[in-house]
Amino acid sequence: MDVLSDVITVMRTGEPRSARVRRVSPWRQRLRPTPGTAAFEVVLAGTYWLIPAEGDPVALGTGDVLLLPHGGHYELADSVQEGADGAGPLTTVVLCGAYELDADRGHPLLDELPDVVHLPARLGRHPRLRAVVDLLGAELESPGPGTNAVVSALLETLLLYVLRAWLEDQPVCAGPTGWAAALADPVIRTALDAIHHDPARPWTVQELATCSGASRAAFARRFTALVGRPPLTYLTWWRLTTAARLLRGSDAPLSVVAAQVGYSSEYAFANAFRREFTIAPGRYRNGKRLPRQV
Repeated sequence: MDVLSDVITVMRTGEPRSARVRRVSPWRQRLRPTPGTAAFEVVLAGTYWLIPAEGDPVALGTGDVLLLPHGGHYELADSVQEGADGAGPLTTVVLCGAYELDADRGHPLLDELPDVVHLPARLGRHPRLRAVVDLLGAELESPGPGTNAVVSALLETLLLYVLRAWLEDQPVCAGPTGWAAALADPVIRTALDAIHHDPARPWTVQELATCSGASRAAFARRFTALVGRPPLTYLTWWRLTTAARLLRGSDAPLSVVAAQVGYSSEYAFANAFRREFTIAPGRYRNGKRLPRQV
């Protein structure tokens, strides 16, 4: 599995919530997504405004996609000025909803997203994202047999395309750092994909460098600069993040979970898990989780 797909698979919990909403001016709505919830809106028809608690209002129009990945307080309104008179009743149609993310165990790729991800509908930009938006709009306007399954699958696809579009839009400059730069770097992306494809493999820095086509020293420096952790530190962190998902989502014995994420013994796995989470894996599985470690 490639790194972006794997991150979403592990971080996402539950099913995305969505609704097709028709708003007629004048209207104003408070939006307060909570941490662990990424709210989204797709403008199917009309125009309106996103008004953050701080900063400038954001104009939204037909075809725009909006993602609020970190919670926060916002207002949505047909006009920036409350009580402003318009030219008459105007209708806005949106697909709105939320994705549930693992509030205990965020991934730095998602943590680096801005508070507001706004992808305007521009001709020729992100055609695959536009295609998903069009399909969602059509399916919701004219439901048919299997609509629930179709919409659910399209919502999963929408999140991936939103993240891909945001990553593609990040400016390329000299000496960039962060996950957008890491995924744009073919050497580092190859290594990340290798780790995510087979986290249980006993990787060495040399093996990761070789599969990425780089020298060991140059690879290690570049990986650490972009990802923010040395290669094997990231590998260990991802193994334990994957283990946490397995503990939550299955009844597999600890020895099986340990083997799936690359630990030769349950004892070694339990020690590593406790160092990372400050709690034993058995207690974590039983729901006695401590606050996320930063």
